[in-house]
This record gives sequence, structure tokens and C-alpha cells, in this order.
Amino acid sequence: MKLLTTTSLALSFTFLILLLLPSISQAHNITTILAKHPEFSTFNHYLSATHLAVDINRRQTITVLALDNAAMSSLLEKHLSIYTLKNVLSLHVLVDYFGAKKLHQITNGTTLASSMFQATGAAAGTAGYVNITNLKGGKVGFGADNTDGGALHSFYVKSVDELPYNISVLQISQGLTSADAEAPTAAPTQVNLTSIMAKQGCKAFADLLKVSKALSTFEENIDGGLTVFCPTNNVVNGFLPKYKNLTEADKVALLLYHGIPVYESLQMLKSNNGIVNTLATEGAKKYDFTVQNDGEIVKLETKVVTATLVGTLIDQDPLVVYKINKVLLPRELFKETLAPAESPEPAKKKKKKKGDSSADSPDADAPEADVESDKADDSNRASGLCGGAVKSFMVLLSLAMGVLVL
Repeated sequence: MKLLTTTSLALSFTFLILLLLPSISQAHNITTILAKHPEFSTFNHYLSATHLAVDINRRQTITVLALDNAAMSSLLEKHLSIYTLKNVLSLHVLVDYFGAKKLHQITNGTTLASSMFQATGAAAGTAGYVNITNLKGGKVGFGADNTDGGALHSFYVKSVDELPYNISVLQISQGLTSADAEAPTAAPTQVNLTSIMAKQGCKAFADLLKVSKALSTFEENIDGGLTVFCPTNNVVNGFLPKYKNLTEADKVALLLYHGIPVYESLQMLKSNNGIVNTLATEGAKKYDFTVQNDGEIVKLETKVVTATLVGTLIDQDPLVVYKINKVLLPRELFKETLAPAESPEPAKKKKKKKGDSSADSPDADAPEADVESDKADDSNRASGLCGGAVKSFMVLLSLAMGVLVL
């Protein structure tokens, strides 16, 4: 009788553990999700035909704005090439999580969400962003940011499927229109790295690359995997006086320091914090820096300066280019400094002199705030769910083992 009771308890614990496993695994398959809903069969077909389904499945945080067969028919009447159609459909895939509940809780009632079209590098300016506005009466509108001033031409219909905070599939009334996305698109050719940078706020950095021996190293690494961190125009222009004082060899090293010889998506950067080598790393010359994330905010720490990722220019495996808010300064070329948190115990605090307000002034080098800070809330909630599931898993496993021993 005691053996039967012990066995029953062990089986009960095992069953509870199995119930927790789905919450730990976050894998999804957009094709499988849409296959359960015949009204989206055309949309599902073209996600596969354009290979967007593969890109959607490899991302950990995504929202798909699905079009039913009637809405897809209107889109297909434009007779777009398969490459142009991929751009249009990628405008309907947001690289953030928006469940039905979140749509009605948008900060200030409206937000701009980056789409996978923005990540292609073909979107000029904010052409790849989608305007989402929570209207009165529970209605939510969607519109391409650069079309009619972000006018709302499509509206939320229903939630098709949601796996918080991994993937959300929402139906919208009609396709999003964008002149940039619908522009004729040729078959893929050799990627022009400097052209992509120049079109999206990194022309100053691209100009430095064009006249440097470093460019060939960047180009040679694209096919095998390359991650580039591109400082914005204002940042580079402000740094030029220091750059001009470097030797030619040091200029090359500085530029190479902004590249990693592997493909690192945003989710990979967030989950693989730590020291990384760069294109400038060679033998004893480390030229490395540390990747560190705080929720949705990703920072690059070089011991001299801390830069923050502020945007994505292109994300198409094996190439990804990010926009950053500071020039990365390697300690091999610039004086090493310690961040406040790393500084040793400070000496006696100096008395503040009358009229001296410097002690109260903020750090001029403090990183800029992320304009999409609401993403961090979702990420933290997701981390909490996953962490709680793992903790519960371990507790139940310990209990089960204890019962079996008895």
C-alpha cells in the first residue's frame, strides 16, 4: 500500500513537471499556426514562398499582422514580383510583441513599431515602421509610417493566436500600403554595405570606410557572418578631430573594432552577454568589448565608453548592421576609464564650494534612453515567466526525488 501511494505521488509530480515544460520552451512555427485557419491560406502560402516564414520562426519576439484571403486577393491584384511582395509582407511582421491586450494599453495611445521590412536595409528613413494607434471605442488602427503622414488605413479585427511574449498573430482588415515596400525590387545581388549605411543615418561612418583598407575586411566577412555596429552621423562628425590624429594603422583598427566576424541577431546579443572578439582582434591585440543587456536595451562596454544600440539598419542572415549612439573606443588606443559602478571606494567627498553646481550635474556620457522602453516591460515579464517555470520545475523535481527515496 505504501509502495502504491509512493508511486502515485511520483506519477503526479511527473505529470505536473510535464505541464510546466511548454512554458519553458518558446519555439513557434508560423506555418503550423496559420494552417489551423483556412481563411489565411493565401497569406500562409506567400510567407513560405518568400521565405519570410523561416525568418519569423527563428525570431523570439514577433508579431504577425495576418491578412485573410480576401485582403490578399486585393494585394495580389497589383501583380508585384515575388521579391517586391516579400518587402510588402515583411511590413506586416513587427519585431516586437503586441498581443490583443497590449494594443489597448499603448503608452500615449500611439506608437511606431519596427517591421522586418525596416530590417532589410531597403527601407529609407522610417519607411519600415508601422504606426499603431489605439482609437476611441476599442478600435485600433495601423498604417505605414511614411504613407500619408502615417494615416491609418487598416484596423484590428481579431487575435488569431498568441504565445506571450514570443509570437502574436493578429488579423488586420487590409494590407498596409507603402511606396517604398512596393517599389520594384530586383533579385538579390551582392550586398553594398556602405550604401545601406549611407541611406539610414550612418553616411559619415560609411565615408570613413570607403577610403580605408578596413572596408575589404568587412566585405570579405559578409558571406561567413558579420555583425556591424555603426555610429550615427552626428556622433562620427563630433569624433572626427580625434580620428584625424590617429595613425593610418590605428584608423584601420578603430574601424575594424566596429565589426564582429559572426552573425549576431538582436535576440542572440541579448542572450549571449559577455566578451566578444572583433575584426580588429589579432594575437596579443585583444580589441574586444563586452555585450550587456538590460531588458530590451543592449549596451557595448569597451572600458573606455559604453554605447547603446538605437536601431537596426539591416538584419538578413548572415549580415546584420546596428546603429549605435557612440563611437566604440578600444582601450588599446584610448585611455582606459572605469564606469562609476566599477570604481574603487571613493575618497572623502569634497565639500561643495559656494556657487559650484558641478557635483549635481548629470554625467554627460550617460547613454541615451531607448525610445521603445515599453519593450523592456514585455521582456521582463517573459523572463519572469520562464524563470518561474524553471524554479517550479526544480522544486517539483526535488520533491519527486524525495518521495521516491521514501
